[in-house]
Amino acid sequence: QVQLVESGGGLVQPGRSLRLSCAVSGFTLDSYAIGWFRQAPVKEREGVSCITNDGSPYYADSVKGRFTISKDNAKNTVYLQMNSLKPEDTAVYYCAAPHGAAFPYLCPTSASDFGSWGQGTQVTVSS
Repeated sequence: QVQLVESGGGLVQPGRSLRLSCAVSGFTLDSYAIGWFRQAPVKEREGVSCITNDGSPYYADSVKGRFTISKDNAKNTVYLQMNSLKPEDTAVYYCAAPHGAAFPYLCPTSASDFGSWGQGTQVTVSS
């Protein structure tokens, strides 16, 4: 059974850091890319970062230089290190895997190509 579980969210002051984790089961990270998305109230879902099966990272311009994606295949876990957080980073953060995509080891350009999603973890950046 495919499962993705996010953790690590919380309330943090602007300028501080958080590390999100995405623990996966039912598949292996050496065969699948993993993406991080976020959705704030009354806003569309936004792709934040993605890491391919071989570890190549991709970032949205809004987080480039502040967020770092990484993974530990042995632990079946993907991480999103978020530094210099801003109030506009406030959102529910989701991790997703491209199950059903033609090339699931690559990072799809469309969120619709991610067939499996976690339940999300809330990140709130506020003073």
